[in-house]
Amino acid sequence: MRITVKLFATFRDGRQKIYDMDLPEVTTVQNIISSLGIEKSEVAILLINGRDGDFDKELVEGDTVSLFPPVGGG
Repeated sequence: MRITVKLFATFRDGRQKIYDMDLPEVTTVQNIISSLGIEKSEVAILLINGRDGDFDKELVEGDTVSLFPPVGGG
């Protein structure tokens, strides 16, 4: 199954901005972030196809996962 993963802000440091990944049929967001070396606690916003997502959600062909770290500033 093919999934697109988009990384934002500091998640791009040392990584690509966009990954087109070929993954096993039963894959969750947790599997993806682990393979990218990202800790669950580092993810502030997780979107699947532009909507709020869950780490344990089983993905389907063509899904797009967007990951954002906490954003600070002021």
